[in-house]
Amino acid sequence: MFYFQTMFQQVLTGINGSSTLNSVTTIAQGILLLCALFAVYEAYSRGGDARSLALAGVRFLVMGLVLTQYPTVFSAVNNAANSLANQIAPNDVFTNYKNQVASYWGSLTGGGSATWLNTVIGGLAGGLSVIFQAIAAILFPITYALFSFFYSMYGAMLYVVGPMVLALYPAFGIGQIARTYMVNLLIWNCWGILYAVMSQMLTLMSAGSLNTILNAGTFGGLFAGASQAVLIGLSSILFSLMIALIPFIAKRVVSGDVGSTMFTVIGAATTALAAVGAGVAAIGGAMAGGGGPPPPDPPGGEVVAAEAEQPVVVAELVGLRRLAARHRHLPRLLEVVLTAG
Repeated sequence: MFYFQTMFQQVLTGINGSSTLNSVTTIAQGILLLCALFAVYEAYSRGGDARSLALAGVRFLVMGLVLTQYPTVFSAVNNAANSLANQIAPNDVFTNYKNQVASYWGSLTGGGSATWLNTVIGGLAGGLSVIFQAIAAILFPITYALFSFFYSMYGAMLYVVGPMVLALYPAFGIGQIARTYMVNLLIWNCWGILYAVMSQMLTLMSAGSLNTILNAGTFGGLFAGASQAVLIGLSSILFSLMIALIPFIAKRVVSGDVGSTMFTVIGAATTALAAVGAGVAAIGGAMAGGGGPPPPDPPGGEVVAAEAEQPVVVAELVGLRRLAARHRHLPRLLEVVLTAG
């Protein structure tokens, strides 16, 4: 089981051990009864629609059974998604990479904060080396921690408010809120599945561990020839992007909006690379010294456009044609003038 799944299981155990869910379920049962009565009224207002009445009865029965066994149903859905994710990727590549980067950073610093200068080689190269290694040691662990926190928080919200939202399902008008909740629950469970897919993809790309990346000298064939510090930093940036984009990709994949997903990924990657490039350029400019003054603006001038002279013959022809349109008894005169022109 992945780290964020373990964190959510701890949250789920704490919620089940409190009286919060019992209170929510009691309120949800009252809402369910009111929505069922409202659905009967809607069927009556439609002229005694038997189909609507039967549909409301089926929805009331199904949601009633779900609410009575809500913790079991929610856990079964979540465990099914977790089992599928664990079958796709038995190894947690992201967690292993995070631990290996921490070990690598500890070996460079000697295990203490007093020897961090061992990472500096000198000059601009030393500054860039520190920047990329700091990215590897800070950016990726923070991104992973945020992903795990929001996975647990979003799952806890869905779990607690689920009974009250599902109780709206029998009503025909506001029942759409319950269907939206089901879609959001599916999207949230897809987070772990997409996480496993990305983890397995990295394993197949020979980028499943820090040692594999450093021994190959590339990140799945990318960044060949880069130093270890730059390679670790760029790999951490890519890992962070992959984890941060999981919620957005899951929403668009479930919605069937694959094209927008690709644009989202490309836009996020472009923004991140532009930010890194701007930071490196700023450091290089600060170390190299200020540049010269900006070039002066080009001298302005007024551009005089020459007006084209309209041919006299064309003007006369247009005037004669308008005259012929007004006075239809002059066609012969127009023919003579055209022939002469």
